[in-house]
Amino acid sequence: MAFECDAARPAGLPVEARAVIVDHGLQPESARVADLAAARCRRLGLDAEVVRVTVDRAGAGGPEARARDARYAALDEARLRHCADAVLLGHTRDDQAEQVLLGLARGSGARSLAGMAVERDGVRRPFLRVTRETTRSACAAQGIEVWDDPHNDDPRYLRVRARRLLTAVERELPGVAAALARSADLLRDDADALDEIAAGVRAELGESPWAVAAVVDRPVAVRRRLWRILITEAGVAGGALSSTHLRAVDDLAARWHGQGPVDLPGGLRARRLADPHGSPSRRARTPDPGTERPSAGGVG
Repeated sequence: MAFECDAARPAGLPVEARAVIVDHGLQPESARVADLAAARCRRLGLDAEVVRVTVDRAGAGGPEARARDARYAALDEARLRHCADAVLLGHTRDDQAEQVLLGLARGSGARSLAGMAVERDGVRRPFLRVTRETTRSACAAQGIEVWDDPHNDDPRYLRVRARRLLTAVERELPGVAAALARSADLLRDDADALDEIAAGVRAELGESPWAVAAVVDRPVAVRRRLWRILITEAGVAGGALSSTHLRAVDDLAARWHGQGPVDLPGGLRARRLADPHGSPSRRARTPDPGTERPSAGGVG
């Protein structure tokens, strides 16, 4: 169904589609369920394969995030292996609303509240404006049996609790899920524009050292995106950065009063350099190799 609903599919041209089922190995019957899903896809006329992945039992982001990372990596590997133009995913409007609600619960910024994009980085979500109930009804009408993942009803997972909360709110405020999804679309347009501006500033800066004057007069929303770019370039995973990290780094440039370096994930540090007399230096430099690994060089 995702293939048939994909608005980006070229009309009138022969297009090959195949199914990739990812087995995370997190449930006792996961291998059997994955094989069954592949068999059903084949009966529908799709070539299908099962990719088994190993999800780290420990690490940053929690089990949901680690399973998602493993799944997306497997799907992208399959896309490259088959020289496919895109991976089509089955996220619905309900999934989008849950994503936005989770972002609100975490106090996230515009990028997180923007939810999932219909198309980005080789991934398309043709059902993102369709309700979950519509997709289930479509399957029922075609005699396609739906498997319900037990994890989707396990309250130990934050997304499950958000789903239950959204269902309760929807009963009291009908249409709230659709409203959250619309808000995500609006915020995504704004976030995309700010990201583009920040990327342009990054290109203008060139290599370290960087002058405070080159960035301090930019809007704070652009500066924080710039810090994220510089910090991830230095090797910090974007998902490990919090708003607290970015605020502290921004303070080095915009509200400096002599504070020391900012500790960042991965053992990196961001610092503002001063001249030998203690007054702010007009430029920044990267410390000598082996003495300190800065997140974004120094800002001075």
